[in-house]
Amino acid sequence: QVQLVESGGGLVQLGGSLRLSCAASGRTFSSLVMGWFRQAPGKEREFVAAISWTGGTTIYADSVKGRFTISRDNAKNTVYLQMNSLKPEDTAVYYCAADVGSRAYPSRRAMGYDYWGQGTQVTVSS
Repeated sequence: QVQLVESGGGLVQLGGSLRLSCAASGRTFSSLVMGWFRQAPGKEREFVAAISWTGGTTIYADSVKGRFTISRDNAKNTVYLQMNSLKPEDTAVYYCAADVGSRAYPSRRAMGYDYWGQGTQVTVSS
């Protein structure tokens, strides 16, 4: 079992920044591939970013590339999502996810993740 708790969401203006955190417990964090997904009202959950267990590989959705940065601190059992130049279309509930399958390369698919956090709301006003 892996427990994931997100924090850092909130209301921000167009062009602003937020940093989301996801604290993990219950399993050796350094063995987990971690991902961030988001879901806007009336839309399907979509991939945002993911990071390998070493942190050496990161992947991003095209819509956030160059604006968002995923990182991890294995000593703190935490993964982060730094979000800059936020746009109204970034408004969504953001979810942290963990893949315990020792995957060599992070997955972009929600089905590739085994555990999910409860989500944190990000709202970008124009």
